[in-house]
Amino acid sequence: MASEIRSRDMIERLIGFDTTSRNSNLELIEFVRDYLSGFGIDGRLTFDDDKRKANFYATIGPDDRPGVMLSGHTDVVPVDGQAWDSEPFSLTERDGRLYGRGTCDMKSFLAVALSYVPQMVARPLRTPIHLAFSYDEEVGCIGVHRLIRDFENLAVKPVACIVGEPTDMRVITAHKGKCSYTCHVRGHECHSSMIHIGVNAVEIAAEIVAHLRAMARRFREQGPHDADYDPPYTSVHTGTIRGGTALNIVPKDCSFEFEWRHLPEHDSDEIFAEVQRLADSLLPEMHVVAPDTGIGFTELSAIIGLETDPTAEVVALVKALTGANATSKVSFGTEAGAFQRAEVPTVVCGPGSIEQAHKPNEFVSLEQVRLCEAFMERLLAHVRDGA
Repeated sequence: MASEIRSRDMIERLIGFDTTSRNSNLELIEFVRDYLSGFGIDGRLTFDDDKRKANFYATIGPDDRPGVMLSGHTDVVPVDGQAWDSEPFSLTERDGRLYGRGTCDMKSFLAVALSYVPQMVARPLRTPIHLAFSYDEEVGCIGVHRLIRDFENLAVKPVACIVGEPTDMRVITAHKGKCSYTCHVRGHECHSSMIHIGVNAVEIAAEIVAHLRAMARRFREQGPHDADYDPPYTSVHTGTIRGGTALNIVPKDCSFEFEWRHLPEHDSDEIFAEVQRLADSLLPEMHVVAPDTGIGFTELSAIIGLETDPTAEVVALVKALTGANATSKVSFGTEAGAFQRAEVPTVVCGPGSIEQAHKPNEFVSLEQVRLCEAFMERLLAHVRDGA
């Protein structure tokens, strides 16, 4: 039996678009644009360099005053290698849950917002609703920066933003930032019996990885700490490493990827500076053997941490819309920090649990969707009152 939620058909439609980050999201964006056009609402698209992906921004209601922005990303993580019990890009309902890639992270929030567009246009809104849908959040919050530059050029920009990442409809006022890098060590190849004329790229990389682990231990033991996060400190992690060709060859190349997820008050630039200082200290010994050796870093992503004043008006608003008495902090990153830096007061609040995100058999419970729909009903009452 189909669930009795207003947004189910829209959730099913959005899940049907395979917007894995490696793919284009234009089919979904064009669907949203055409859907809103049917209600007389024009949207703005900002494209990536290849014109394969786009952000979408639209205003419902008066465009001469600031409104409340509902924001989310359209891309999802891959399903490759995951054991799903149902087709991931086809919505499946069972046992009070909706299964499919993106049901939790985070197409259900987008679908709830879109399913309420008929109600948004049926009666005049005194305060507008802005819809902001981005691309490539899952690979480093890339698209959102162009989206922000786009609406910053408008005469009026939003007064508040709600990013609908899965929080079990809790009000999140802060989250960690994240930075990730690739390190490439260029050594000098030779026969392993002649190591004195070679520079072992794997061993140099291992020294840096070992230092990263020591940093992780230091942050865990010495802080800074914030008990509202889990874990309550800046975490450091090496995820992949590749190097060498054969045991009897001193390896010429080695690369590895690492990241840290830092507390908002922990200076990310200083964390990287420490890693760079270690790398610089290793170069003289390498250059004595082979001047063309080196160590290079390439930034993969930089997600801005969020830290919204718990007394801010947007926090009071979203607490009222959810019925919450408290706020929370989370360790995962979102686009919220970028909006906050653009001087749009922002919180994170959306249906579903982050524990289900990125997993096989990803789901959102019907109860969470109902809570989000009730949230949307109260938001519409608020913007119609113009409070």
